[in-house]
Amino acid sequence: MNGHIRVRAGAVIIEHDSILLVEFHDENGLHYNLPAGGVEPNETVKEAVRREALEEASVDVEVGSIAFVYEYAPHENNFKYGETHSLQLLFECSMKEGSTARMPKTPDTNQTGVRWVPLTELNSIILYPNIRQQLIDYVGEKENINIIEEISLPEYR
Repeated sequence: MNGHIRVRAGAVIIEHDSILLVEFHDENGLHYNLPAGGVEPNETVKEAVRREALEEASVDVEVGSIAFVYEYAPHENNFKYGETHSLQLLFECSMKEGSTARMPKTPDTNQTGVRWVPLTELNSIILYPNIRQQLIDYVGEKENINIIEEISLPEYR
């Protein structure tokens, strides 16, 4: 294990009491993830959210505030998801007008669908990471974290 922390960015898209999830079927069985992935060089986290939502769910999104910060520390979790220490910033997003969620032309390996899952059914699916209860609580509380981007700050004179 090295000391590097991988930064990931993801979209939390909730409409009509349902959440947009990416469906996978692999050696772990049927499970779901939020549209998310690693931030690439020369890309902001918000740009990564937009790219991942488009790549994994074919949706154009407006990126809002941070809904959650999720950390996976391998050494504290028996390396269950591998050896890469990661920090994931999950942003509340809304779909742009005219955008429709669908399977991408080039899906991720083992991706079998894109699905709106009613919040009332979240506890009956497998979601990685298992933030089902946090998502349900978030919908009721909507306590966001603002991201401060250097480009938006005034310069000293």
